[in-house]
Amino acid sequence: MAEIADGQPAPDFTLATDGGESVTLAACRGRKLVLYFYPKAGTQGCTLEAHDFNRLKPDFDAADTRVIGISPDPDKALARFRSKEGLTFDLAGDEAHKVLEAYGVWAEKSMYGRKYMGVERTTVLIDRDGGIARVWPKVKVAGHADEVLAAARTL
Repeated sequence: MAEIADGQPAPDFTLATDGGESVTLAACRGRKLVLYFYPKAGTQGCTLEAHDFNRLKPDFDAADTRVIGISPDPDKALARFRSKEGLTFDLAGDEAHKVLEAYGVWAEKSMYGRKYMGVERTTVLIDRDGGIARVWPKVKVAGHADEVLAAARTL
């Protein structure tokens, strides 16, 4: 599993969005970027986190910061999630886990004594030049999107 840290170049990526287009790190250069990695669309914590980022989207836009949510879900599931929840930012699916692994968020987890592989809820703030400005590992959802926005405003 890759380790990422503040100050490093962000790992490059190309992912399909829920709208059927693709997004790349290179295409996002020149503006700040928030990648928030979450386990599964439609689950309670992931829905709360999505609503928080969605609520703040105008503020992220004002801070010249694009938000993209990334999970291992298929594109159709992401499109349903986005539509059902009224989300106004892009969601991207990484079913092959390549980007999740490159960012070090595809990890062994444990629940009720059972070990399995899954997404470690993590957020990465990338600066205008493609460098990692800040990493939030093992995110707790409450208040997190506000904290990310505050950090984006200082870049």
